[in-house]
Amino acid sequence: MASLSCSATDLAFLLTTASNSTAAANYICTHFDSISKRITDTTYAIDNTYLLFSAYLVFAMQLGFAMLCAGSVRAKNTMNIMLTNVLDAATGGISYYLFGFAFAFGAPSNGFIGKHFFGLKKYPSPSGDYSFFLYQWAFAIAASGITSGSIAERTQFVAYLIYSSFLTAFVYPIVSHWFWSADGWASPTRTGDLLFGSGVIDFAGSGVVHMVGGIAGLWGAFIEGPRLGRFDRSGRSVVLRGHSASLVVLGTFLLWFAVTTTLAGCTAALTTLFSKRLLVGHWNVVDVCNGLLGGFAAITSGCSVVEPWAAIICGFVAAWVLIGCNKLAVKLKYDDPLEAAQLHGGCGTWGVLFTGLFADEAYVREVYGEKGGGRPYGLLMGGGGRLFAAQLVEIVVVCGWVTATMGPLFYGLHKMKLLRISKEDEMAGMDLTRHGGFAYVYRDEDDGSSRPAARFMMDKIEPANGSSSSPPNLTQDQNSEISV
Repeated sequence: MASLSCSATDLAFLLTTASNSTAAANYICTHFDSISKRITDTTYAIDNTYLLFSAYLVFAMQLGFAMLCAGSVRAKNTMNIMLTNVLDAATGGISYYLFGFAFAFGAPSNGFIGKHFFGLKKYPSPSGDYSFFLYQWAFAIAASGITSGSIAERTQFVAYLIYSSFLTAFVYPIVSHWFWSADGWASPTRTGDLLFGSGVIDFAGSGVVHMVGGIAGLWGAFIEGPRLGRFDRSGRSVVLRGHSASLVVLGTFLLWFAVTTTLAGCTAALTTLFSKRLLVGHWNVVDVCNGLLGGFAAITSGCSVVEPWAAIICGFVAAWVLIGCNKLAVKLKYDDPLEAAQLHGGCGTWGVLFTGLFADEAYVREVYGEKGGGRPYGLLMGGGGRLFAAQLVEIVVVCGWVTATMGPLFYGLHKMKLLRISKEDEMAGMDLTRHGGFAYVYRDEDDGSSRPAARFMMDKIEPANGSSSSPPNLTQDQNSEISV
């Protein structure tokens, strides 16, 4: 590569005679070429550094999910849920490498499914590098991690491996191809024939990631039924409290760290805080954390195209969507230990609609470029209904696709008796029966695994002086512990 230094003496010598004009032109052009190559190399390095940093942030969400899941389940299932989160990443890595990435971004392809780069063959290519694969893999395993929370504490380990591989190899990649690939039939970056002249705007995945994971979890939890003790004989809801609010808070902060738009989450957290205080009479940190995450799930669709004040509206509504979905879940006797289907599915759906209502014209043009006849934007921002119609289409097709694929998978696993563990294993806890021991070390006198759960609880609340007086009234949480 030629030196970028240039002196007047060097150039003056070449311009002394007309015969040297060609040499002078070559000299100047060579330097321009050198500068251009340096700029191109620098741009490539900056782009890939930014993409890798983004991939690391998205992958950090996996740690957040792991901590959130661990804190939300009972102590006797901690090792099980932590292992499922690790294997979501591991099995998802292999399945996404072999099939998922090709189905999602294997260009050139048709609008439905990609058809190149299986096993990363002939990749990197002009369309992308390994950093792009890593970035997209991090999103794929996030969808899988959402689903694992819905079916926690009662699912056979082999079922986790099967559904996680299928989701990251086929179900999720097809959805991401539709909306994120330049070839996708509903992509806003498609070169022509945009859906309603707009395409779907789902910048960071309210529909592509959150709805996919939430709806998949919905079907898994629905088909295998609630955990033992979650509803009593009269159908009354019994709280099965997770064992560590500290881990829930830690996981929430890790997920917060990986999110770029915070106003929606903050608003949702505060709305949940005061709403639950009015509804149930106390301040609950776990509810606030879930409300915060619901705001994040909602804002990811439109975070690049809405004003900050709109993000506050998004978070406020997301909190009530989550509260409403949880109320409905109780009425339907639906059990989701992490509220994953309600949080990611419900709030993700609201986020997709929110974008169609509040997307700002200037931001839409800046992010997605101009198109002939102008870009449709938010319905309530004066942009007409075309973008909102496209967002509705996303909701319908994501719900339909995930239901048509993951529903039969979970039903088949159920029929083959591969989905749910036995009642005995569920009562004892999967850490003891499936993973060689508990996650925490107990003193012998504190270990109630060899005693009936009711006797263990009564020991805990028995008067210290050993008198035979009647035990105090049990709280709803203590009752729930006895029931399991």
